[in-house]
Amino acid sequence: MVKIEVLGTGCMKCKRLMKNVEKAVSELGIEAEVIKVEELDAILDKGVMLTPALMVDDELKVSGRVADVKEIKEILGA
Repeated sequence: MVKIEVLGTGCMKCKRLMKNVEKAVSELGIEAEVIKVEELDAILDKGVMLTPALMVDDELKVSGRVADVKEIKEILGA
């Protein structure tokens, strides 16, 4: 199972990234644990300075922008 974390404090871009992640996971039909991390301390503890950010299996993949569904699918290996 893939662990996907969407990091952001709840802004519109963060919500859009979360929706894109959910759509990519659904379209790929993969098993994934999708976690929304909104606490600033938790975000900083992961070394993320720009949000929204996307982490897959504890590896930072995107920071400071909204990845589209196609890019997320590529990140997830489709």
